[in-house]
Amino acid sequence: MQDGDNISEFKADKQNIIENKELNFIEAMIPVVILMAMLAYNIFFVEDQEWFGTYTNQIILLLGGLVSSIVGIYNKVSFGRMLTEIWENLRSVFVPIMILLLVGALAGTWLISGVIPAMVYYGLQVLSPEIFLPASIIISAIISIATGSSWTTSATVGIALVGIGSALGINPGMIAGAVISGAYFGDKMSPLSDTTNLAPAMAGTDLFTHIKYMTITTVPTIIITLIVFGIISMNIETSGSADISNLLATINTTFNITPWLFLVPAAVIALILLKTKPLIALGAGVTMAVIFALIFQPEILNSLSDSKLSAIVNSILTDTQITTENEKLNELFSSGGMNGMIWTILLIACAMVFGGIMDAIGALARITKALLSIASSVFGLFASTVVSCLGLNAVASDQYLSIVIPGKMFKKAFDDKGLAPENLSRTLEDSGTVTSVLIPWNTCGAYQSGVLGVGVAEYFVYAIFNWLSPFTTLFFAALNIKIRQVVSK
Repeated sequence: MQDGDNISEFKADKQNIIENKELNFIEAMIPVVILMAMLAYNIFFVEDQEWFGTYTNQIILLLGGLVSSIVGIYNKVSFGRMLTEIWENLRSVFVPIMILLLVGALAGTWLISGVIPAMVYYGLQVLSPEIFLPASIIISAIISIATGSSWTTSATVGIALVGIGSALGINPGMIAGAVISGAYFGDKMSPLSDTTNLAPAMAGTDLFTHIKYMTITTVPTIIITLIVFGIISMNIETSGSADISNLLATINTTFNITPWLFLVPAAVIALILLKTKPLIALGAGVTMAVIFALIFQPEILNSLSDSKLSAIVNSILTDTQITTENEKLNELFSSGGMNGMIWTILLIACAMVFGGIMDAIGALARITKALLSIASSVFGLFASTVVSCLGLNAVASDQYLSIVIPGKMFKKAFDDKGLAPENLSRTLEDSGTVTSVLIPWNTCGAYQSGVLGVGVAEYFVYAIFNWLSPFTTLFFAALNIKIRQVVSK
């Protein structure tokens, strides 16, 4: 039997969903079980989580891909088809990878230009430990709503908030969790967000009906998140508040601090609000930072290298360390440049290899269909959708696939039960969009941990909005609260 006889596919927003009649559920689950077993073994039984060295997670994902390719060959899927899907997946993350490289360059140039130190300097005077975490959520949410991008939020105010909070002695995991919670709330509710446009397109509703309906579950979730972080803020012990004056003096002595430095992040955010492509906006941020470094921080450049040009190039490409009299600031005022993003980029690439093969052999569609087949009740349908989105975030390692595949697969089931399409679009966002950042090898988890410099394991518990959202949507479904029916015309 030829591939074309047992495999069908359709395109949805440039994403392929492939079904393979030769593949059964157990076979589809074999690569998933083996992958999860290897990851679990590495986490719980290997010291320092370096089973295969620095790139353990990457190698595990490739081994998972090898297992899925064997399953595929056994089920009459050609090697060429697998390579095609791998290529499509890798091509789909080309822009995110370029963004990651530019974020690395941005971090380095914003450091040597004094932009990040200025943010920390002024932020320390405004944000006290008592309000810092809730304020971080609100600030991140506002920026994310305005830009429609959680990634942009982390790359701009997120980096600054982690720096300010760390100087105050607050756990970086808490700060990253607050930033991510606010950023993903804003990402969900912004009409500029790609996922907020994709979810209703897959479910068959319009954008603003989708956003309005999402408020039913999203607003209570963010309120609970703010309350929890407010309680945490009132009870955390910090070591930074007592010596803020010393921190401020050290920053002011090391850098030429001036409000003019805020023109750089302001310009980047303005460009994004004007719908400039992220690569152009971030590239402009790097260029402006280089100019500002030459104008405002010539002494810093001279201290880093014999040549100002060499110092700038190093900040873009490799490690930069600015030494001060304060150890906290020494940790903060360091950057890996583009080189610091290589581990994250390789993780994304390996995840795309695994996800591509799983898609090519029809495993993703088979697993989703199995979940659909057991959804007999309305709550079961919602639960199956949530589990499908969570599973695809872990297995396909891609946020968009976790929306596209369940969206297409479950659309008819929601229609058959007389449920309005916004029920599906909301569930896709509540369980697909926001949980992607909780998976270390997912593109979103890898990006956020790489940009913020905080591992997924460190911020997971504190990304309250993200892990609470699926439970909220299931709670509303279980109690039949605001579950909209199709209105007969």
